[in-house]
Amino acid sequence: MKTPIQTRDAPEAIGTYSQAVKIGASAAVYLSGQIGLDPGTMQLAEGIDAQAHRVFRNLAAVAAAAGLSLDHAVRMTVYLTDLAHFARVNEIMAQYVRQPYPARAAIGVAGLPRGALVEIDAILHAD
Repeated sequence: MKTPIQTRDAPEAIGTYSQAVKIGASAAVYLSGQIGLDPGTMQLAEGIDAQAHRVFRNLAAVAAAAGLSLDHAVRMTVYLTDLAHFARVNEIMAQYVRQPYPARAAIGVAGLPRGALVEIDAILHAD
């Protein structure tokens, strides 16, 4: 059984998806990709730094709604419209996720919703 996770502390879904889904009684929670939208205004933050910080705050809010934190992340995927931002996103990620870091992929993409510069999704697992 799938249980959707929803919080007002992260942007509402802008498509046919849930902010996150917990599977049955398992300890796994799958977080949908977050872009740098402010949940109050639904406006995109400006610049890579502001967007990356907002993405991690959004992910943290959804994780909290599931009763977890980003420390429970076992996998993340980072989507960047410009791989030149890779190093900066790494620096910002280190402010939100502690060692041992989750497994991760970083992928260059042609475009993201709303013209975002970065999107990140995650899989969490409770200890």
